[in-house]
Amino acid sequence: MSAAPRLSLAIPVYNEREVLPELLSRVRGALDKVPGGPHEIVLVDDGSSDGTVEMLEAAAREDPRIVAVCLSRNFGHQMALTAAFDHVTGDVVVAMDGDLQDPPEVIPQLLAKHAEGYDVVYVRRGQRQESWRLRLAYALFYRLVAALSDLRLPLDSGDFALLSRRVVDAMRQAPERQRYLRGLRTWAGFRQTGITVDRPARHAGRSKYTPLKLLKLAADGIFAFSIYPLRLALVLGAVAIAASLVYAVYAVVGRFLFDTTPQGFTTLVVAIIFSSGVQLVLLGVVGEYVGRIYEEVKGRPHYIVGKIVRGK
Repeated sequence: MSAAPRLSLAIPVYNEREVLPELLSRVRGALDKVPGGPHEIVLVDDGSSDGTVEMLEAAAREDPRIVAVCLSRNFGHQMALTAAFDHVTGDVVVAMDGDLQDPPEVIPQLLAKHAEGYDVVYVRRGQRQESWRLRLAYALFYRLVAALSDLRLPLDSGDFALLSRRVVDAMRQAPERQRYLRGLRTWAGFRQTGITVDRPARHAGRSKYTPLKLLKLAADGIFAFSIYPLRLALVLGAVAIAASLVYAVYAVVGRFLFDTTPQGFTTLVVAIIFSSGVQLVLLGVVGEYVGRIYEEVKGRPHYIVGKIVRGK
């Protein structure tokens, strides 16, 4: 293993005009302290509309280490990060968000772990400078995905991680459109470890991950790496059959031994509504899998690049 591998940073950005100057300053400062090179910074603009593209282009023309990949529209965070992985050329890649909640000053710690022989060094999020509601939502999100996944996904670890070249190449071979990259990172295997880093507040602006987008990300993680939701249909079906058998026995015993029959319109309505609700929920679960199959068979590209600007 090279003592000073060539490093690439993979950073998706979307409407980060307020953050970008500080991001570039701190990222450049972090790379200046990394031996070897030449290193590179691949910034993927995910269809910004606030002037981020122009700032990226200007930065790329001034600094030969910067590569600005501008997508034709907004394809989503995971697709933008996928585009970054497709354009990096380094021996090792550090994936991080562009809002400075992933501090670039941690990069030497990641490289130190890589030098010990690890192909993946993910960052576990320690103290978070966010509201308790958001912290609770993230905690539930990670634990739900980990509990339902067929893989042993590390808790409280986002996309901030160091990946060796062979891990990036393995992830690029995965063709699925509904991408959950931190799950693909685990799926790729090889030696993996984690470090814990406190997560600061956003440097500026607002988070692009709304509650709805967070739910979609959770759904992508669950449905891409687990069939437990489908197995739930068997469990609920078995429970419904068992409950109906118990009720049938109760009705027969009451009729022939005690000369009574179960009565009550409310009981009937509740039973019908419950069984119908279960069927609709399970139909929705099946629909999620069918919808994802539909997206896969269309075979559309993950993203479309509008232009690439490289420093000279």
